[in-house]
Amino acid sequence: MSSTTATINVVDPENTIAFMGVEGANADLACRQACPYMQTLACPSFEDVFEVVAAGKAALGMIPIENSQAGRVAEIHNLLPRTNLHIVGEYFQQIEHSLLAPKGATLATIKDVYSHPQGLLQCRNHIREMNLTAHTYSNTAAAAADVAKWNDPSKAAIASPLAGELYGLTTLREHMQDSDNNVTVFVIIAREPVDPNPDAIKDGGRVLTTLLFTVRNIPAVLYKSLGGFATNNVNILKLESYIPGGAAKDAAQFFLTLEGHPSQKPVQNALEELGFFCKKVTVLGVYPADPARFS
Repeated sequence: MSSTTATINVVDPENTIAFMGVEGANADLACRQACPYMQTLACPSFEDVFEVVAAGKAALGMIPIENSQAGRVAEIHNLLPRTNLHIVGEYFQQIEHSLLAPKGATLATIKDVYSHPQGLLQCRNHIREMNLTAHTYSNTAAAAADVAKWNDPSKAAIASPLAGELYGLTTLREHMQDSDNNVTVFVIIAREPVDPNPDAIKDGGRVLTTLLFTVRNIPAVLYKSLGGFATNNVNILKLESYIPGGAAKDAAQFFLTLEGHPSQKPVQNALEELGFFCKKVTVLGVYPADPARFS
């Protein structure tokens, strides 16, 4: 465990959900929305989120894996297999970016804007239209905290409305994001897996299975390994490829999320065929889908 993680203290670990960032970050807001009765715990890195959950300092962790506008966020395929943690849920967060500044600032006084690279990317058209100079920051909420500390009417932050409330900033412009279809997908991790019964989920909910597999080095191996999903009518929702360690000599790994439960016969058949063409298949989690995924 890192020394940073070792210093994190919480009052009620089993009622705590950890996230990467600082108080007021979009991940903090997502935790509060997904688990409104739990206290949130800010961690300096994704690795620290995994470590506090593994160490029992938090019952759950929430990690962003992709954004509808900016693409991949966290490389969970590198982090999760190195632990004994499991994906136990997902959460779709509608991202609302606000332009936040100290009291007394106006749109006319703002010259510089600070935010996480993802926040700047998701608001790039509006930033350009407003002729603002963008500066990258480690976190959207950290940017908001420093803008409040500087108290300079020429400086603003792009962050969540929650950050504006927490740090006493004025909202100069709501909905700074370039697209209203701006959603970040989070996965929820825990020490123990869940095993939802696909026949017992309420309101027509569905079960997802996420796995990581390493293909064998043979011609057309990806085509062959995925054939079972097509022939068994199993819906693949996400498929990403990775080269472990960035070394081309290594066999490619694939991160895959499918609709269904491993106990269901079509999924069983598809996974069995997948196994013929893989060196290794690791199930990272079987969990309920967020209803927003299929709405």
